[in-house]
Amino acid sequence: MTEIIKLTQYSRGAGCGCKIAPAILHEIIKTDRAEMHASNLLVGNGTNDDAAAYDMGNGKALIATTDFFMPIVDDAYDFGRIAAANAISDVYAMGGTPVMALAILGWPVDILPVALARQVLEGARAICAAAGIPLAGGHSIDTSEPVFGLTVNGFCDTASIKKNNTAKEGDLLFVTKPLGTGILATALKRGVIKEEHKTLLTQQLVTLNSIGALLGSMPGITAMTDITGFGLAGHLIEMAEGSGLSAELYYSRIPVMDGVKEYLQQRIVPDATYRNWNGYNSKIAFDNGVDIMEAFSLLPDPQTNGGLLIAVSEQELTAVTSLLSAHGLELFTTPIGVMKSKQDKVIVVKQ
Repeated sequence: MTEIIKLTQYSRGAGCGCKIAPAILHEIIKTDRAEMHASNLLVGNGTNDDAAAYDMGNGKALIATTDFFMPIVDDAYDFGRIAAANAISDVYAMGGTPVMALAILGWPVDILPVALARQVLEGARAICAAAGIPLAGGHSIDTSEPVFGLTVNGFCDTASIKKNNTAKEGDLLFVTKPLGTGILATALKRGVIKEEHKTLLTQQLVTLNSIGALLGSMPGITAMTDITGFGLAGHLIEMAEGSGLSAELYYSRIPVMDGVKEYLQQRIVPDATYRNWNGYNSKIAFDNGVDIMEAFSLLPDPQTNGGLLIAVSEQELTAVTSLLSAHGLELFTTPIGVMKSKQDKVIVVKQ
């Protein structure tokens, strides 16, 4: 009988839940060294954005990113698909179109079969093919835990680059996927997830955020990012603080994946949720009527390949909602919040 190997049992974290906590990350990346001047660098380290952007001249920019993590699902092929989709989505989050990817593989060759690593790469190739790009090479090392991801390059018109720190007061906020991948992934790792929820989880995790390339050309999209390891709250805080604003969030409008609240009742929450919450809870206020305990579990829930978080000017509201509907995202055409002038708290959560 062939042994069934569950990859999540060989990793401490899961997907973007592997991210280093926000406060610790800040300590790691801060430096006293003067930033190297690069006149063609359009987006760099300074804004916590999804990718770097470099002016290539002739109105074109190079978008460059890298993303990798430990398994969030047990199946090796699906792990490859998910890690690839997650990395490619950083280019879409900048309004760009991906053109090429390189693989990053860490594999415990004395612990896990090499055949599984090959399946990981096959999954990545499948997603790269869906995105219309080659997996053109990469690098691998022998590690104590399985790790996989991609570096991805893409192109964008310089005028169409979407940053995470350029929102305007009065902009409406939209997301393009429901929340809850961290909670469902934790249920999977603990062996209590229902089969129908496992299927939904995988489907969402491998779905490309390709709508970002189309949104990039719309001037009424003032800011855009993808929701990943810091959760909706963390990435909205980055957008609001970077833009010198605050945000009002309508909790009852936030889409949530099927099954998530069922697992919350069983107290199934990723460890990274607590790390996220400890890093930025002082910046969030709740109005009466909001279920604070539930919101505590959902808003910092680390998303893997989460949806796009979009700030939209009211003038382009109809055009954006029409585009979303035309691409099968009609469930996400209701705004979940609005950008406000700077307040004492960065986010105010209303029912």
